[in-house]
Amino acid sequence: MNVAIICTALLGLLLFGLGLNVSLQRRSNRRSIGYDPSPTDPVHRAVRAHANTAEYAPFFAVLFLWFAAHPAPLWITATIVIATLARFSLAASLLWGKSLNRPNPARFAGALFTYLSGLVLAVGLMVA
Repeated sequence: MNVAIICTALLGLLLFGLGLNVSLQRRSNRRSIGYDPSPTDPVHRAVRAHANTAEYAPFFAVLFLWFAAHPAPLWITATIVIATLARFSLAASLLWGKSLNRPNPARFAGALFTYLSGLVLAVGLMVA
């Protein structure tokens, strides 16, 4: 199977898994809507991880699928893998870092590689 398709499926699993996590956190914490703005509130963290993923995963999926349908060089495939790992890193850091208001290496790396890989893939699409 194509690496780009596998990575698209992984992003889908991440997005829908994080959505399920929001629902489970809401149930567990007895909050049907909203969240405590505390940077350590588990519902707040779950909502931020899901929302952040929802902001980036769809466009990454479009880029990944375009490159899956068209021959792409190895550096594009590597960038797709890096982007996927970055999204997982960022989501994990939002869920399990000490606090949302404290930077951590996984969050920094996830954000940095999200931006870099997104820009590289967008430019790659322009020149393809």
